[in-house]
Amino acid sequence: MIQLGGLASGLDTAAIIDAILGVERVPINALEADKRQEESKLSLIGTVKGHLQSLRDKAEELSTLSGFFSYDVTSSEDGVASFSVTGAPQTGSHTLVVNALASASRFTFTDTVTDPDLDLGAGDIDFNVNGTAYSVTLSAAGSSLNEIRDAINSLAGDDVTASIVNLGTAASPQHQLVIAGEDTGLEGAVTGLTSTVAGLTDVNIVELTSAANAEVEIDGLTVQRSTNTFSDVIEGLSFTAQAADVSKTISFSAAVDNAGIKTKVQGFVDAYNEVIDFINDQGTFTEEDGAGGELFGDSILRDIKSTLSRSLFSVDISTVIADSAGFSTLSLLGVDLGTDGTLSIDSAKFDEKLDEDPDAFADLFVDTDGFDNTGAANNTQAFFTDLTTDDGLFDNLFRAIDQSVNDLVLGDGSSLKGLFSRREESINDKIARFDARIETLEERLIATEQSLIARFSALESLITGLNAQGSALGGLQQ
Repeated sequence: MIQLGGLASGLDTAAIIDAILGVERVPINALEADKRQEESKLSLIGTVKGHLQSLRDKAEELSTLSGFFSYDVTSSEDGVASFSVTGAPQTGSHTLVVNALASASRFTFTDTVTDPDLDLGAGDIDFNVNGTAYSVTLSAAGSSLNEIRDAINSLAGDDVTASIVNLGTAASPQHQLVIAGEDTGLEGAVTGLTSTVAGLTDVNIVELTSAANAEVEIDGLTVQRSTNTFSDVIEGLSFTAQAADVSKTISFSAAVDNAGIKTKVQGFVDAYNEVIDFINDQGTFTEEDGAGGELFGDSILRDIKSTLSRSLFSVDISTVIADSAGFSTLSLLGVDLGTDGTLSIDSAKFDEKLDEDPDAFADLFVDTDGFDNTGAANNTQAFFTDLTTDDGLFDNLFRAIDQSVNDLVLGDGSSLKGLFSRREESINDKIARFDARIETLEERLIATEQSLIARFSALESLITGLNAQGSALGGLQQ
């Protein structure tokens, strides 16, 4: 804050200096406005990059048969087993009988203890679980039921759980030690349980439940697993046995869920339109409001739009001509391109083509034979090249986005910056130049301010001296 008062001259020197500095600050204000504009561009580029990443992830999710298809699993009866889709199952029916559910080992010592903090005597408790032998050694002063439980859990807690159960009442407790296998099935069986602790004798060990595998008959074939979940019996399906009844046969079937597929494709359409809407909003221009956004006319938006269009709509004309069944383009399957570049689903046409041939429908979107670049180095040109026969629009799209966004490694080991890296680097360079220029002008402004203060201070001093001399001369005249 300038402190000159202008008492001698009668001038408002502080206001004069502020006015001069305000004029000097005009180019700084202009540079700061330009900097804010570039920072806004950088933020908007981050926004569209996020939209594009969401689209890329959605396309990758739907680029395989298991990701693209949805399935319904129906059962003839509830309560016997539950079913879930884990991949792309073959459609059709199966029969199922649940012979037995999986169980875990569970033992108790029928010796009852009224006080679980009372020592029971030194000794060892030994047992085996799936080939691992455990020996819990207890001292005479550390052999209470609570300490035995804690010692077992500390040593073998991955394989068993020891607990204390009160079979009596709070007023008349009867505590017993229970040892249970952590895992169901024969592999988790607890065997060879012995005790040399005086208060827990071998003769009082009782097996409450024995370890057993779950057993089912699937399509007449007997299958066992260590748990009640059978995840690798039928490709693409998992089921969990819920109730055992050897006399009950149920049927279940997997079928393509058209509504689920449409929901997935709609999710992709929404992600695609989010990108296009952003580009359209930035690209609008009116005489009244001017450009719609800071990225109006920016090449990055044109490049993004070109990448999306090339991946989804550049279908070889010979493929279209040879497609007598009508499955070679998005529009033939009911995914229409609007005049503003957004996509929409023609529900009736979509359902009709999906019902007609689900496999042919999916083939347009999905790379059915997988992607193989023969192990090309990451982010090289060959890395993005599929050498197999088939491809799919979604597979092409997410790889095209990767190739566009990521830096590309050239054959000589150097790299070619990706679309966003180039644009972000360019903007950051501009911002750095603005910062440097602003700093220079700010330093110059400080020097100007100091110079003006010195000059006006000298002027005030001069006028003060002249006034003093005038007063002295006036006194002499009197």
